[in-house]
Amino acid sequence: MPTSTSLLVCFITLLLFVSIAQLHETGVGVDGIGGGNLDEAKIDCGMECDRRCQLASRQNMCHRACGTCCSRCQCVPPGTSGNQDACPCYASLTTHNGRKKCP
Repeated sequence: MPTSTSLLVCFITLLLFVSIAQLHETGVGVDGIGGGNLDEAKIDCGMECDRRCQLASRQNMCHRACGTCCSRCQCVPPGTSGNQDACPCYASLTTHNGRKKCP
């Protein structure tokens, strides 16, 4: 019959494996760095598109396109135009006609 010490060691080992499995499942590293919740990474697309489209001549169209691009890429380039190299996903989206989708 196992001793109480060996049972305690088995129990602690089991807890350690369960903890490591949970950390691995959530994407958190041993050092605590990493994201477990994708919602934490989401940006406020409404606020970012307000900033991006503030000088646009066609506000509604700019907000609609920017909102779609932001929700897909979770990124909006800085400034009111250009700077698309800061967000490659945003810059790569195109319309059905092959034009750039994102303002």
